[in-house]
Amino acid sequence: MEIGKELSEVLWKIGPLDMAASQKVRERLDMLTKPQGSLGRLEELAIQLAGITGGSFLPGSKKKVVVMAADHGVTEEGVSAYPREVTAQMVANFVNGGAAINVLSRLCGAEVRIVDIGVAGELEMVEITRAKVRTGTGNFARVKAMSRQEAEKAILLGLSIAGDEIQMGARVLATGEMGIGNTTASSAVMAALTGYPAASVVGRGTGLEDRELAHKVAIVEKALAFHRPDPTDPLDVLSKVGGLEIAGLTGLILGAAAGRCPVIIDGFISSVSALVAVKMNPRVLNYLIPSHLSQEPGHALLLEYMELKPYLHLNMRLGEGTGAVLAMQLVEASARILAEMATFSEAGVSGKEEDTVNENIPGPARSDKLQ
Repeated sequence: MEIGKELSEVLWKIGPLDMAASQKVRERLDMLTKPQGSLGRLEELAIQLAGITGGSFLPGSKKKVVVMAADHGVTEEGVSAYPREVTAQMVANFVNGGAAINVLSRLCGAEVRIVDIGVAGELEMVEITRAKVRTGTGNFARVKAMSRQEAEKAILLGLSIAGDEIQMGARVLATGEMGIGNTTASSAVMAALTGYPAASVVGRGTGLEDRELAHKVAIVEKALAFHRPDPTDPLDVLSKVGGLEIAGLTGLILGAAAGRCPVIIDGFISSVSALVAVKMNPRVLNYLIPSHLSQEPGHALLLEYMELKPYLHLNMRLGEGTGAVLAMQLVEASARILAEMATFSEAGVSGKEEDTVNENIPGPARSDKLQ
């Protein structure tokens, strides 16, 4: 995989988890006033957060969701129930605070950053980060989505934004996106990188009927046959059948991992960005927190492929980062349990007898990915 110096340096910087910090938190959890492992995946999450950050994740830490917005030329093929003008209209809705991502972010105390990385047309709102690589991708059913240089530029923009947010105090990042046509691009990228057939990963997106879904599958199959993207070269895949927001979120995820910052992954599109990042450096997997299971059929296959278990099952398929910000509540919960819950000795509660073994009380899970 041919990449530039800046991206190569970031990939090299991504290291393993801090296992000493994870072990320290595991031992603390085992002393709290509860049977060992009884808080299940909340304990796993606290252990993972410690390994990522090198210490206990503090309650009330600053949380930021970055919403990347871009348009897709493949909408010319009739793969979406909505026109691509909706992308810009929804970005304006984000700015005005009226979208689901705004509501749920306010609920969990997260800040929202909106990035125009490739919306067709100019957005003048000062609240938007204007980082347009180009005004939407090409129609990849007929031409490449973008050049290899543009794909790398979009990744580097995501890297820069992650670095800026961490420097400004963000201690957990979440991925969000907006782009009519992006489930088509995501399906094509996933199929190219995993080898899954298009028919098994393409979903209804914005609500396609059966005939429209079959057409969408055919467009993805046509594009993959036409471009023959190299599955060993993520940049080649992104440039031929990807999207600018997908590439931008890939950079955000890589930047979070390089900065030892946990990153909560939203639904299908965000998970495809995570897949691209993992293909660039498998250690990225340790820094991912999978928020929820989308109704898009490819999402379950993709999470299984990356051996990630989603925390929430809410039949959601909106995107925007909505599932990711809901999972921020779980991050906060795991931090508060560790910081505020009393140990047996502190509470004056008798612990389990040293010589008593209760096989019905398991210890904390030891995920292979956290070793």
